[in-house]
Order: sequence, then C-alpha cells, then structure tokens
Amino acid sequence: MTEGIRLIIGLGNPGADYEKTRHNAGFWLADEYAKKMNASFSLDKNMAAWVAKGRFDGQPIIIAKPTTFMNRSGQAAGALMRFYKLKPEQVLVLHDELDLLPGQAKLKKGGGHAGHNGLRDIQQVFSSPDYWRMRIGIGHPRSLGVAQQVAAFVLSAPRAAEREAIEDVLWRADAILTPLLQGNFDLAIQQLHGGNG
Repeated sequence: MTEGIRLIIGLGNPGADYEKTRHNAGFWLADEYAKKMNASFSLDKNMAAWVAKGRFDGQPIIIAKPTTFMNRSGQAAGALMRFYKLKPEQVLVLHDELDLLPGQAKLKKGGGHAGHNGLRDIQQVFSSPDYWRMRIGIGHPRSLGVAQQVAAFVLSAPRAAEREAIEDVLWRADAILTPLLQGNFDLAIQQLHGGNG
C-alpha cells in the first residue's frame, strides 16, 4: 500500500458572504473531516489558513482551509507542504466541480486544473500535478437549467434539492476518510464512485 494522505486542504473563499456558496464545497467537507477527527480549526497566520490537527496511527494529520481567496490557495498549500515536509502525493485537495452533478464526487490523482482557479494556483506552487483531488459535484448552470453565468453560479447558494444531494456526497466522502489516511486509494475510489449512480 502507498503512503496515505497527511494534509487535506479544503478550497473555498473566506468570510460569511461566501460560506453557503457552491464554490465553498471544499470547506464544507474539510469541516466534516475535522469533526470526524475531533479536531478544531484555529487561525495560523504563518500558513495563511485555518488549521485543524488530528492524528491517525500516530501520524499527524493536518486539515486546512486557506484564508486567502480561491485564486491564491497555493499560498497556504505551499506553506503547509513545506512546513510539514510532505510530497504532493500525500496531499488531498477538496474542491467544487462544475462537470459533476450535485450528488456525484470523484477522487483522482494528478491531471490538469480544468480551469479551476484554486487548483491552478496550487499546481503552480507545487510545480507538480501529482496531488490527490476530491471533486465535489455542484453541477453546471447548463446541466441544471439555471440561467446564470458560471461566475455568478459558483458564488451563489445551491437550491435545496442540490444542497441535499451535495450533503449526501459529503456523507459518502466522510466514510472514506480512513482508507484515504491508510493509503488504500483503490478502496476509497470504489466506495466513493459506487454511489455516483
């Protein structure tokens, strides 16, 4: 089995104005993971992030939510990776995904940023695409029949049925935390993707 995840970074925008927006789906899952590990977030200005620290099999596990806006997520990701002396393969980034419907999620390692500004910034800072990503489906205005531009869509709150579907994904993603930390990625992928319908 390969090394497990040691750093989990939820992507989103800071502040109450953005808390319930689709673009903050990564923050929502980071909160769930922190709860599961009985860890609380505290502000770490040096890391430009809210940081929660847990343990798994004697290893420290760091969960972070950058305090910068989405397009500067690499600042916190890079600082945390350097401080904890981690490799990109030990990092999991949680983010919203337009190309997946609410209720769907995918886990993968590597690949491009697909126009996601948070991933673009992280990839530049890491100088590598070889980190893990949890793509949390929020849908696209086109696929959901919403008359909104993408920028406005991601910065608005999901409708009730969409939020319910996203919460189902958060529950499924929460259930695979242990295999992720163990490095059992095949099992994590099988369990997460199995619920996509």
